Amino acid sequence: MTNRLVLLTTLVAATAGGRAAAQTGPNAPWRPTIMSMNGMVASGHPLASEAGLRVLKEGGNAMDAAIATWLVQGQVEPAMTGLGADMFILYYDARTGQVKFINGTGPAPMAATSEFYRARGGMPRDGALSVEVPGAVGGALLALETSGKLGRERVFAPAIELAEKGFPISDELAGQLRSSRETLAKYPSTTRVWFRNGAPLVAGDVLTNPDLGRTLRTLAANGADAFYRGGLAKTSVAFLRANGGIHAESDWTGYRPHEDAPIVVNYRGIDVYECPPNSQGHVMLQALNILEGFNLRYMGHNSAPYLHVVTEALKLSFADRNAYVGDPRMVPAIPMKEMLSDEYAAARRALIDPNRAIAGEAPAGDPRTRVTTEPPSYAGPQPLPTRQGEWDEATALALTTYLAVIDKDHNMVSITSSLLSGFGSGMVVEGAGYFLNNRMAYFWTEDNNVNVVAPGKRVRQTINPALAVKDGKPYMVFGTPGADTQPQTQLQFFLNVVEFGMGVQQALEQPAVISTSFQSSYYPHEAAGTLLTPAMLPRHVHEGLAALGHKLDIRNARGVGRVKAIVIGPNGVLMGGVSPVGDSYVMAW
Repeated sequence: MTNRLVLLTTLVAATAGGRAAAQTGPNAPWRPTIMSMNGMVASGHPLASEAGLRVLKEGGNAMDAAIATWLVQGQVEPAMTGLGADMFILYYDARTGQVKFINGTGPAPMAATSEFYRARGGMPRDGALSVEVPGAVGGALLALETSGKLGRERVFAPAIELAEKGFPISDELAGQLRSSRETLAKYPSTTRVWFRNGAPLVAGDVLTNPDLGRTLRTLAANGADAFYRGGLAKTSVAFLRANGGIHAESDWTGYRPHEDAPIVVNYRGIDVYECPPNSQGHVMLQALNILEGFNLRYMGHNSAPYLHVVTEALKLSFADRNAYVGDPRMVPAIPMKEMLSDEYAAARRALIDPNRAIAGEAPAGDPRTRVTTEPPSYAGPQPLPTRQGEWDEATALALTTYLAVIDKDHNMVSITSSLLSGFGSGMVVEGAGYFLNNRMAYFWTEDNNVNVVAPGKRVRQTINPALAVKDGKPYMVFGTPGADTQPQTQLQFFLNVVEFGMGVQQALEQPAVISTSFQSSYYPHEAAGTLLTPAMLPRHVHEGLAALGHKLDIRNARGVGRVKAIVIGPNGVLMGGVSPVGDSYVMAW
């Protein structure tokens, strides 16, 4: 290969990211970059973004708008989130300059043991045994209590209106209902809401959900106690028990969300914040530390050498995730400080061969001693696939949802929430109107694994919203759905802006690669060992990656996952964009 990877011994100043991309010419983005001064919301659906915008206009701050957006997402994106989901929140407080983190993820029921699930053949993908205690309601209401301005009734109002008066099913949601028909049809409580005449709702049908409307009114009036320690908890637990579940009321009454310190690294002068364990947020940060030692701009955007080092850095970071990260309350001490150190990044960086890809899974390192537990093996050249596959967004990306909000004072909120798989467990709680998650499908059943299921344990989460601060000032909020793809596409978007000077929307429309050379978070946790590669990349890039030893899986994909982002420009202008897939939408005023 003529382009060789060049290690830097000194930092290279980043290009001036954050400016809007040209709206005309050959490099113009397909969608416009949305710009405003007073406030902006980016989410997975226009009705959700409109709800957040409405709250901003009524005098709410970024947190008020974010929770209003999420409450509507649970209706218009029911495959991805809702009251039965989990949630992580990052919040930049413009008054104090501090970044706060709220962990809204719930535990496994106390009756959940590895022996129990092994005896039943492993972790199920749907049904009552796939459900953990939902944490999102607790996280959202804690966030409103500590950082909101308007109060629950006004924040909940758009979602209550939607549940009671109805909304039209989009083409995207109709497709998700069709693809999940077999699972959803198992549960009468689900079909009563989401089917008509024995078939899933179709695009243009109007859905009303009076049960959910009553649930939302109860939460607006009484707060989280109603969901975890009141009548709603009794309804939910009784429903799970009636359908073969193992939840007890004490599993719900004992749950509390909590604040924790975020994790952070500095990349070329930019402080990038992520969620601490039980999140995989460190994966993107570790990869950034490794990549800071390469001259990425010299390699060229989306060249084979560039995509090679990005992929290898991610492989090494995921290997450490699978070795060390679980629920910090119930696993050996996680060496997070060491994992995010410059010294450890240098040790891991040294394993990246510029001419050969690591074969299969990368070995984990020992962050405390800065050595690799075993040397990696490297692959030889691979053949190019003879045909390209279609990109199944419903399987790869539409598993979770994300929202970003910045208000007029430049408070920033970054939230990822998830049921896990599409429609979670497939079960709508009878009488309460919301889907329950299937988050248990992320646990291992092997007792020697750091993420083995255990009573009261929180699963390792893939959800990992991000935000960035530059020169001590708020700079960027960004995130995406997509399970194990999340840190990969978030990383590539961030580099598009910071290293290659792209405007936010242009950065979101670029091709992005996704590695599967690590054990998947989904049970049974297989490692496919491929590099999902967009067909729209030039053939010489495909050939270059294959020559380095990457086993390509070429797909007809576009955009950087489903990343959504808002960037604050040097003059305070808010600039927002969304990857050009699905119902994602930015609104501003």
